[in-house]
Amino acid sequence: MESSTFQPCLWSALLTWTVFCQLSSGHSAPDASGLPLAIRVPLRQGARVEETPPLPSAAAARYERGSAVRLAARRRRGAAAGGVSFVDMIDNLRGKSGQGYYVEMAVGSPPQKLNILVDTGSSNFAVGAAAHPFLRRYYHRSLSTSYRDLGRSVYVPYTQGRWEGELGTDLVSVPHGPNATLRANIAAITQSDRFFINGSNWEGILGLAYADIARPDETLEPFFDSLVRQTSVPNLFSLQLCGAGFTQNYSLGSATVGGSMIIGGVDPSLYVGELWYTPIRREWYYEVIIVRIEVNGQDLNMDCKEYNYDKSIVDSGTTNLRLPRKVFQAAVKAIEAASSTEQFPSGFWLGEQLVCWQAGTTPWHIFPVISLYLMSENRNQSFRISILPQQYLRPVEDVASAQEDCYKFAVSQSSTGTVMGAVIMEGFYVVFDREKKRIGFAVSTCHVHDEFRTASVEGPFHGVDLEDCGYNIPQTDESTLMTIAYIMAGICALFMLPLCLMVCQWRFARCLHPHGDFADDISLLK
Repeated sequence: MESSTFQPCLWSALLTWTVFCQLSSGHSAPDASGLPLAIRVPLRQGARVEETPPLPSAAAARYERGSAVRLAARRRRGAAAGGVSFVDMIDNLRGKSGQGYYVEMAVGSPPQKLNILVDTGSSNFAVGAAAHPFLRRYYHRSLSTSYRDLGRSVYVPYTQGRWEGELGTDLVSVPHGPNATLRANIAAITQSDRFFINGSNWEGILGLAYADIARPDETLEPFFDSLVRQTSVPNLFSLQLCGAGFTQNYSLGSATVGGSMIIGGVDPSLYVGELWYTPIRREWYYEVIIVRIEVNGQDLNMDCKEYNYDKSIVDSGTTNLRLPRKVFQAAVKAIEAASSTEQFPSGFWLGEQLVCWQAGTTPWHIFPVISLYLMSENRNQSFRISILPQQYLRPVEDVASAQEDCYKFAVSQSSTGTVMGAVIMEGFYVVFDREKKRIGFAVSTCHVHDEFRTASVEGPFHGVDLEDCGYNIPQTDESTLMTIAYIMAGICALFMLPLCLMVCQWRFARCLHPHGDFADDISLLK
């Protein structure tokens, strides 16, 4: 009796001591002063270092949360009985929001493995096909027995950067994706300008949007359309971009884990709470309708059409939350007012300067929560996604030291509408349900938060005629164009009639006087 009582107590003591040791090693000591020290430095640009940096103190504090998420994913492995298993797709993304998220793909026969940027804001599948200073490897068409040249060239400009190349088709698969190989259109990039990023580790781009924005025209079938048509993969995919919330395991020397792209389904282990869906307004970009924006619960009080001028899209290939000029100015004014306990240089709000604090002392509490309200599937209701400062203040580790944490303001001005970029998506699990023409949002299991606030997806909120918040490009119908054409033709005829009469009169005069002076004719020809 005594021994059976003593054995559970011994195990309980050992377990308690083990948990205590793990918790003690997972957190850094607080700053001795207890006060955040603000250090403002100008934005520095330069080549990113390829060597693995030491684990920053802020990242060390986040690693424990990342480990818990990885453990949950491992527990789930093999547990998808009766349904489709997405085990091999978990953690198949790498990268950071400032450099893009990429997935490994195999192109050609024999397969050439390349890292490809995942971009929901474009529609071309393109890979580097020539040597470039920022590329460690590139696609060799001559080495692929399955490559077929289409004899067409293509040019694609982006908000930043551009590339041009030659179109062809080849066999493509995703090693950590569905068990399928397809023949896809592929652009071999031969020239580029400010497209590839030094140190980003990707060699191409996978445009996951619709054919309407494919280059050179909509007849070029995008990759995902080809995948669905040629295989049994359902017409949807989902993204979990983890950013700073899933920190690199430096002790194991592994690459930074960026998140997961689930091709053909939704993985419940990657989100918590309920999925809320907003309709895809138009199938070109992944266009949605924003009906309201708040900063710390205070409405910006703008005409909702301003939020969607001239469109609002979900784009994993863009880093920032980009807002139309008027909306950006109103949002920055509200964020400045909410964080007025600290004084920041104007260059910070324009993305031109960084703000730094002593490591582990970033005063997250002084920065407000930004809330975007999206129209729900019920057109008279909306739901709210709440974005923490841990998302819109982007850590810039390549200029920081072990003693400081530096950030860039990741909200910027746009001339092409609202763009919900990677810093927004990093708080959420985002489902691109192309089959049902909708996009879903739920809180991601790897989002960064503090002890006071967490990202959230909440609803419903009632409204009226929310669909009217969408921006409609003024279009002139065909009958109006025909009317304008007839009017222009009539005006031309009125001007031409006197000219014709003058020419006829001149020719008649020439017939009456055949021996006139030819000097005037030569002058007219001059």
